Amino acid sequence: MKKFLIVLIFSVFSLTLTAQSETTLLDKLSSLKGISDIEKLDSKNYSEKYVMFIEQNINGNSPENGTFKQRVIVGFRGFDRPTILVTEGYSASYATRERYREELSELYNANLVVVEHRYFEKSVPQPTNWNFMTIENSANDLHHVRETFGKIFTKKWVATGISKGGSTCTYYRAFYPNDVDATVAYVAPISHAVIDGRHEKFLLKKVGTKEEREKIKDCQVEFMKRKSKILNMLDTFSVNHNYHYYVPLSQVYDYMVLEYEFSLWQWGTPVSTIPSKGESDIVWFKYIVDMVGPDYFASESDNTPFFYQVLREFGYYGYSLKNIKKYTDLKDTKHYVRDIMVPQEMRNTEFDKTVYKFTEKYLKENDPTLIFIYGENDPWTASGVAGWLNCKKKQNMAVYVQPRGSHLSRISNMPPEMKKQITDKLDKWLK
Repeated sequence: MKKFLIVLIFSVFSLTLTAQSETTLLDKLSSLKGISDIEKLDSKNYSEKYVMFIEQNINGNSPENGTFKQRVIVGFRGFDRPTILVTEGYSASYATRERYREELSELYNANLVVVEHRYFEKSVPQPTNWNFMTIENSANDLHHVRETFGKIFTKKWVATGISKGGSTCTYYRAFYPNDVDATVAYVAPISHAVIDGRHEKFLLKKVGTKEEREKIKDCQVEFMKRKSKILNMLDTFSVNHNYHYYVPLSQVYDYMVLEYEFSLWQWGTPVSTIPSKGESDIVWFKYIVDMVGPDYFASESDNTPFFYQVLREFGYYGYSLKNIKKYTDLKDTKHYVRDIMVPQEMRNTEFDKTVYKFTEKYLKENDPTLIFIYGENDPWTASGVAGWLNCKKKQNMAVYVQPRGSHLSRISNMPPEMKKQITDKLDKWLK
């Protein structure tokens, strides 16, 4: 009986401590200025997890232009732990999932603050004035998040993001160099034009082996030779999925064939997955749809905010027609983003190189606690910093390129020596 009472008292005590911890975090979150609509989320990886909204100025430090609500997801490990700030480049819906985990948060048993990018999904200003969709305003959003949540998470902070999110955390560090103790940018492009121009050369001459590049070229040619039959399947597929396009379906197909090359290398898909020429048209159709979903080119895409950014400041990649020149009616591809990816009202947007120059200058002239991670075979690496940022004389900043790596390159899958170098730096910065 005595043993039972001890166990019972201990259980009640433990439950009381857990309840106090939850109440403490929830009370602290609720007390933060501008935080609203807090909802508890289930999580397998955090003792507590919440989704909420933070009030942001639509235009930087100019409240007269109005405000909007930006979605933020918080995962809790402890007030004595560091905090990872995920600078998402798109929607952050994935972070609400019960099993969501983030690499740095796992490595350092850290709290998590995920910020959905402005103008995406739940974080769209109303009315939607595209003039305020800028990289600098995104950095201002993150700065405000850092200041707000820094009131309760007072230990070290690390900003991190993947792909466009990696670019976002890099720009954020340039605009607010003292906001965080470290930055880890994964597979981050830093492009200098709507059509950057470096990806095409990379795909034609540098990526993979010559044999692999030839197999991909042969695959693209085979797609074009089967165009008339596959196009009929694509038409039916598009109707069934209610996809619509800004250009004729014939052009959409040709762009899918061009995108295929980029997609294969981006995701590290082996060339051994290419169907044999003896396979049916249906097999080839399924293969290209799996590799390049036609919804990517659809007018109803959720990526319209992104492609507006591409036209204005972010930049993107182009396509070389060299491999399919004999089989396509496309004359060039230099305006494909304007013609295919955005509605008419956005097509006169002019590219502004100011942020690119500002960031390039910052990275070259300073030595922030910033790590860049790229994959050797990832086409995005062509427009990353690996080709021009010399870190040999820098004590902090470093660039790591995973051999034959793809857009999925992470600390966890780096070669052991590189992984140790990265974690040694982070350990030092987070002491």
